[in-house]
Formats: sequence, C-alpha cells, structure tokens
Amino acid sequence: MSATHISLQNVGKRYNHEWIFRGINHTFKRNEHTVIRGANGSGKSTLLKIIAGVLQPSSGEVLVNGRVVALLELGAGFNPESTGRENIYFYGLVLGLSRREVDDILVDIIEFSELYEFIDQPLRTYSSGMKARLAFSVAINVDPEILILDEVLSVGDAYFKKKCFSQMERFFQSGKT
Repeated sequence: MSATHISLQNVGKRYNHEWIFRGINHTFKRNEHTVIRGANGSGKSTLLKIIAGVLQPSSGEVLVNGRVVALLELGAGFNPESTGRENIYFYGLVLGLSRREVDDILVDIIEFSELYEFIDQPLRTYSSGMKARLAFSVAINVDPEILILDEVLSVGDAYFKKKCFSQMERFFQSGKT
C-alpha cells in the first residue's frame, strides 16, 4: 500500500478571486491512499469536492474511474428530519444502489454504526459523533472503489475512530483507493 502526500501551500487568499489550484496533474492509482495537507483556506476541501464531482472546476477536467463515496462535511446529504434508517436508504439511492441492494446491506450498516436504539430517531437528535458513525458506516458498506474523507472522523469517540481506521485498512488491503 502506498501513500501520496500533496501539500497545498500559498495557493490563494481567502475571499479574493485568485486561482486556488493551477498546474495540478496527478493520477491516483488503485490501492493508493493520499493525504492532502495545507493551511486552513488553502483549498483542500475544494479539491476533494472537485474530485468527488460535487463542484466543477472552472477549467481543466477531472477523470474518475470507479464508484466514489465522499464524506466531505458532517451530515452532508442527510436530511435532519428523517430517521437514520431513512437516511441510509436515501444516501444509498443517491449513490446508485437499488432499494433491494440497500436492504441487503442495511443490517451491516446498523451493526457497524452501533446505532441500534437510535436508528429510527430523527437525525436532528443525533450528536455529531453519531452522524459520523452513520455516514462512515454507509460509505464503507456501499462498496466504493474510491473513498474520500474530509475530516469526518475528527468527531466522535476514540473507540469508533479505531474501528474506522481498521475498516479503512481492510478497504486498502482489498485494492481500493
């Protein structure tokens, strides 16, 4: 397993209409994991959103080969008024799974998240750690080929973080990016 480190330094100023990225040309290979580092406001999250297809670049192109699951902002894509279970189905459908495919992985998602007694409660009642548990559990169980994480595991308890890192290790060992 290889790791690539990309540092973003002096790439733009906040609130000015300046180029954030210029001249980036990088291929992320299968079974490679990459860390993008930089100061606050340097464009790390913007770059991840462009790779994930959430934002479009103003010029150039991003080519992605494989199913991408991106956890970019805590709770992004979830409806706070819907239950955890309803959000699992919604997120799965957005990722292109059928209802039957979500049915097949629902128990695995709930078990990994350990949100058994809360899964039928509205998401607005969840703590930030519980939202992270739900989001990561869905993301890892929909069988992505490419997993993009942006600080989502910065919340929550140490036990669950360790569990997530172990799961990511298995993810990488299976040849995914």
